[in-house]
Amino acid sequence: MSETTGASYAAAGVDIEAGDRAVELMKEWVKKTKRPEVLGGLGGFAGLFDASALKRYERPLLASATDGVGTKVDLARQMGVYDTIGHDLVGMVVDDLVVCGAEPLFMTDYICVGKVHPERVAAIVKGIAEGCVLAGCALVGGETAEHPGLLGPDDFDVAGAGTGVVEYDQLLGADRIREGDAVIAMASSGLHSNGYSLVRHVVFDRAGWSLDREVAEFGRTLGEELLEPTKIYSLDCLALTRTAEVHAFSHVTGGGLANNLARVIPDHLHATVDRSTWTPGAVFDVVGQAGKVERLELEKTLNMGVGMIAVVPQESVDVALATLEDRGVESWVAGEILARGDHRDGAALTGDYAK
Repeated sequence: MSETTGASYAAAGVDIEAGDRAVELMKEWVKKTKRPEVLGGLGGFAGLFDASALKRYERPLLASATDGVGTKVDLARQMGVYDTIGHDLVGMVVDDLVVCGAEPLFMTDYICVGKVHPERVAAIVKGIAEGCVLAGCALVGGETAEHPGLLGPDDFDVAGAGTGVVEYDQLLGADRIREGDAVIAMASSGLHSNGYSLVRHVVFDRAGWSLDREVAEFGRTLGEELLEPTKIYSLDCLALTRTAEVHAFSHVTGGGLANNLARVIPDHLHATVDRSTWTPGAVFDVVGQAGKVERLELEKTLNMGVGMIAVVPQESVDVALATLEDRGVESWVAGEILARGDHRDGAALTGDYAK
C-alpha cells in the first residue's frame, strides 16, 4: 500500500459489506424460530421479547445459561461443514436451562470469525435456528464479529446465551429427590460437545487417523461420526414434567455421568447407576481402545451414551418411560436413589457395561 493511501477498515481486514450480506442470508432461518412473544426482527440493537407473557405465572423465575461448543468447531472447519454445529450450541444451552424445569424462551448467539464468508456464517446461523426450533425457543438476535489478525481467515468460534422461565413451585432440583427414586437415563446421540480435546488427542495425535478414514464400527467416516450433532432434550423433558412427577434432571456434559448426576443429589442421599443397563455407542469404545484410555478417564470426560438423566418417584417410572418412547427418545431405568450410608460420593457407577 502506498504511504499516501489513507487507512481503512477494509484495509485492516474487516469487510462490512460481507457482514451485511451474511445478515441477509440468515434472516430466513431466524424467522423460522419466531415465537408469538418476539417483537421485531434482525437489525435492531437488541432482541425484544414480550414479558407480559409471563403474567400467567404466579411467581415466575427466570433461568439463564451460556455456553459454547469447544474444540468441536475446529472439526467443522476442517470438514467444511457449518450447518450442524449450531445444534450443538443450542443443546448445550437449553438443556442446562431445562434441568431446573425451565422452558427455554429465547437465545442470542455470538459468532467470531477471522474473515466473514457470508454463506458460511449463514450456514452456522441456520444450524442454530434449526436447533432453536427443536428446543421450542426463539433466536432473537446475535453478533457476528470479524477479528482479522487474531483468527485465521477460516477460523471461527461460537457461543450462545439463553433465557427460560419456570414457576417457583415447580422448580426442580435436589430438594425434591427422595430415597427410592428411580434414575432414568436418556440416550445420547454420540459424543455431543464435550471431551473433544481428549478425542482429538486420541484419534489424531496417538492413532494418526484422518477425518476421512472409514471406520467400520461407525458405518461412516471418522469425521462424520465426530460431527454428529448434540441431541436436544428440552421439549422432551418439558413433556415429561407434564405427564409424570419429576424430581430432578441432570444434563450430562463435561465431567461425565456420575459427576453431573451428583450435582443434583442432596447430601444425605446417594445415586447408583448400573452400567449393565445399557451399551455405550461404538464411538466410546473406539476412542478408548485407540488411545488405551482407562475406563474411569473415559467416564469422567465423556457422556458414555447418556445425555440426560431424569430422577422420578417409582410410581412415575412407567408413564415416564412411555412418554419418552412416544417422543422417540430411547430411555431406561439405569439406577436408584439410596440413603448415603458409607458412600462419600453423590453418585457412582456400578457393574460392567452390557455387550
